[in-house]
Amino acid sequence: MTATTTPYADLSAPGTARRLLTAPTTGPLAALLIACVFFSLSTDQFLTGGNFSLIVQQVMVVGTLAIGQTLIILTAGIDLSCGAVMAFGSIMMARMAAEGTLPPVLAIGLGLLVCAGFGLLNGALTEKIPLPPFIVTLGMLNVAFALTHIYSKEQTVTQLPGMLTGLGQTFPLGHTDITYGSLVTIALFLLFAYALSSTGWGRHVYALGNSVEAARLNGVRTSRLTIGVYTVAGLLYGVAALLLISRTGVGDPQAGQTDNLDSITAVVIGGTSLFGGRGSVLGTFIGVLIVGVFRNGLQLMGVASIYQTLITGILVILAVTVDQFSRKKAR
Repeated sequence: MTATTTPYADLSAPGTARRLLTAPTTGPLAALLIACVFFSLSTDQFLTGGNFSLIVQQVMVVGTLAIGQTLIILTAGIDLSCGAVMAFGSIMMARMAAEGTLPPVLAIGLGLLVCAGFGLLNGALTEKIPLPPFIVTLGMLNVAFALTHIYSKEQTVTQLPGMLTGLGQTFPLGHTDITYGSLVTIALFLLFAYALSSTGWGRHVYALGNSVEAARLNGVRTSRLTIGVYTVAGLLYGVAALLLISRTGVGDPQAGQTDNLDSITAVVIGGTSLFGGRGSVLGTFIGVLIVGVFRNGLQLMGVASIYQTLITGILVILAVTVDQFSRKKAR
């Protein structure tokens, strides 16, 4: 009689449970669930549909910036200019539409193109000269910041056409009001999660972050890919600019001054490695929600905003520490 093999014979084979436990998003997801349970027990206002809708509204601008930041960090780059570029795009859209210089739809289109142009320039300077991404985007932060204040003349733009603020409108879903801008942000996360996980372009982005030379030897046009990633990120900053206008209802030259750091915070907390090649847009989505949940929950508990900043900083340090340990184990 011959022995038959059962599905349980090879107990040493890595299973689904083990892969899930070692996935980069597992830790952030656990942290998000623990935070939700804690704040649910701490305040009666947290666990409501209206409050969760508010959290998504509060993070949709930074979340959209963080998608572009994720793409860049996956290539082992970084973008310090994203918040300033978004602010300049929002002022351009708002002022041109409010003053009648262009029809609202063309003002939006031009704002998106200008933001994409900033991304293209960041990528070109990084690749063609080449310069370190940190230095390029730090310089571009100052350029975009200055242009925003020059173009706006330090004035907030009001009385905007409905097309610019339309994404801030809500529709009922059960007993909860949802903004159209929240749906746009979620749709972008799903789109880029698919692009990174299921397309050749996404695989090339990961390959570029792991090793530029290895990617080049495998036929990846690394220079073109890098410039493309920065350009796509810039276009996403333009979408974030439109979401910002729709949320605030004005064009504010002071907007976005800390959003570059907030976007990096969300990416790092979500498990994406600052060294490139490891992470996901799904993890960034979880990271964005963690930041939003902590700030919302602490605010409901009456905790001063400075302590919210303190806790966010601690979370970033913990996330980078975990990433460093995981990299050492992988060696």
